Amino acid sequence: MKQVIYRNLTSKIFSVGFILLLTFSASLTAQEGDPANGKSLFNTNCAACHKLDKPMTGPALRNVEARLADEQGLDREWLNKWIRNSSSLIKAGDAYAVKIFNEYNQTAMTAFPQLSDQDITDILAYTAEERKDPVDPCVANPGGPGCDQPKSTEGGVSNDLILGALVVLFGLLAMALVLVKRTLNRFAEAKGIEVPVDEQRKPIWKAFIENQFLVLITAILFLLASGYFVYGYFMQVGVDQGYEPVQPIHYSHRIHAGDNGIDCKYCHSSARVSKTSGIPSLNVCMNCHKSISEVAPETLAEGKEYGVDYNAEIQKLYAAVGWDGTGYTGDSKPVKWIRIHNLPDFAYFNHSQHVSVAGVECQTCHGPVEEMEVMYQHAPLTMGWCINCHRETNVKVKDNGYYTKIHEELSKKYGVEQLTAAQMGGLECGKCHY
Repeated sequence: MKQVIYRNLTSKIFSVGFILLLTFSASLTAQEGDPANGKSLFNTNCAACHKLDKPMTGPALRNVEARLADEQGLDREWLNKWIRNSSSLIKAGDAYAVKIFNEYNQTAMTAFPQLSDQDITDILAYTAEERKDPVDPCVANPGGPGCDQPKSTEGGVSNDLILGALVVLFGLLAMALVLVKRTLNRFAEAKGIEVPVDEQRKPIWKAFIENQFLVLITAILFLLASGYFVYGYFMQVGVDQGYEPVQPIHYSHRIHAGDNGIDCKYCHSSARVSKTSGIPSLNVCMNCHKSISEVAPETLAEGKEYGVDYNAEIQKLYAAVGWDGTGYTGDSKPVKWIRIHNLPDFAYFNHSQHVSVAGVECQTCHGPVEEMEVMYQHAPLTMGWCINCHRETNVKVKDNGYYTKIHEELSKKYGVEQLTAAQMGGLECGKCHY
């Protein structure tokens, strides 16, 4: 009998342990996902209507699974049904589904039947991550491209250093003249030579003209200083750093790329595959603004600080595409956008080569776009600026078969582990000029 009692007791312990294991596994489901893959899926499927920390077309999704479980008692199964087909829950009369539907202007969420359970798990794992404040790349790398640095010449010598050297040279020459005068006076005194003193001191300008050495030195300094400033003036011709034109329709990158977290390449999609990043068509804007005709009151208040009425700008968008609130009227008007970043015709630059192949972040060249209310040219985009970037940037050769053989050969040639773009031919004239 005792053996039967222990056998039953052991069976109960295993049963309870198995139930606890299942419960614990269910509570960790969001943590079992891959946040990196979840971020990619979120940006592809969710970012057009949602952001993590603020409401957009839909509610904020930071810790959405935990919040729904605590506040509404909803589990993962409900979330899966909502994500794959929210309309079915609304038609079935689900209380929370109907509440969300009415709260967001009765705009039904797009169905995503193609997302697997693992995909949803990855997305929820990404939304469960703690919020991270954006890191300024110039803090980690103050000397990096696009960071504020002293202006330099093509040879890499600071202009301030050159000006300082000229001032020091002028000071040394002045001291030399004083020392020469004292030495001559001492020599004359030692030899008993009486230095004649004019009864009336000559004017400074007349003494200056009669001193040929001082005139020569002054002329040289004047020519050097003139050449320096003339060179600096001509080097700024065609450099439009800080250019900030007023566009026909105000577009806030601060709200779209910053607050709403919309990826740059969602609008500028051609940057992945084309030479130019392209100006997005207004149809891209209407993907969201078909259902967003007015902004939130707090956002509208922010716009007043910049002197902008966001709702009025949305109406300009509607007038341009011919949208009357229910459909397209066919009465569209072209928008004459003003180009900001413009390279000379003799300079070749390929966005896809830098964005897709090199993996360069948009902010490297365009600055903190997510903080700009009005878009402006952040970097000088000069030849020296580009060359410095090629000299300082290591080429990403990992898992890239195209660069494997080149990397092996050149790393032996230069005796280094990492190759810069300059060492792989990034300074050849024909790369950018043709």
